[in-house]
Amino acid sequence: MEDQPVHQGTVDYATLEQLDPSLVDGFQLFFEREVPFELRSAMALDLPTEMGALEGIRVRILRQLDGEHVKAVRVELCSESNLFFLYVHELDERSFREVQVLQRLMADFQDYPTILMRMLNQAIREPHAYLAVFIMHPTGEARLDFIQNMEYKFVELLSCKFVAAAEELIRLQVSYRYNVVRARLQLMEARLADVSAMVRVRDPSLLLQLQRTPPRSPSMARQSPNRPKPFYP
Repeated sequence: MEDQPVHQGTVDYATLEQLDPSLVDGFQLFFEREVPFELRSAMALDLPTEMGALEGIRVRILRQLDGEHVKAVRVELCSESNLFFLYVHELDERSFREVQVLQRLMADFQDYPTILMRMLNQAIREPHAYLAVFIMHPTGEARLDFIQNMEYKFVELLSCKFVAAAEELIRLQVSYRYNVVRARLQLMEARLADVSAMVRVRDPSLLLQLQRTPPRSPSMARQSPNRPKPFYP
C-alpha cells in the first residue's frame, strides 16, 4: 500500500481552533449559527425610524462553567461582510437578576443559554414570525430585540444589551478568522492535489477534461423573506 502524500506547510486546523480568542477564561462554545438579523442604526439614543437591512449575522453563544453550573454567558455577533463588526453581550448570575426583574423573566440563569438558542433558531426557521432586530447606537451600545409577529400585534419576547467590542479584541478576532480561512484553503488545496494525483493515475483523459471545464460560480443572490416592520410602542 502506497504512503499517503504529505503536504508541507499545511496548517493543523484542529490546533488553530484552540487559539480562538473567544475561548479564553474558561469559556466554551455552546451555539454557533448564522441568523437573519434586521440591522438598524440609531442617530441618537431614540429608537430608529427607518426599516433596517436584513443581513446574516454569525451568532456565537459561549458559556463559562463550574462543573455543570453556568457562571457566565457571552454572546458574540460578527459579520462575514464586515470583519470589523463585533458586538458582545455578557451576563453573570448577578447581572442576569437585574434583567430578570426588568423584563419579568420567569426562567433561571442556568436556562439562559438555551433560551437564547431557541429564539435564534426560531428566527432562522420562521423569520416572518420571529424577528431578530439589532439596533446600533453611535455610542457603541446596541440592543437585540426578539419580537414575535402575531399578525395583529408585535410582542417583544426578550431584549439583550450589547456593546461594540474593544479594538484589541477586534484585531484578535480578525487575525484568527483570517488564519482559519487560510487553513481551510490549504486543506482544500491539499485534498484537491490528492484527488488530481489519483485521477491522473487512473484516467488521465478525465483529469484533462476536468481541468478544461470552467468552474461554476455559486449564485450569491439570496431571497430575503418579506417581513413586516416591527412595531415599537
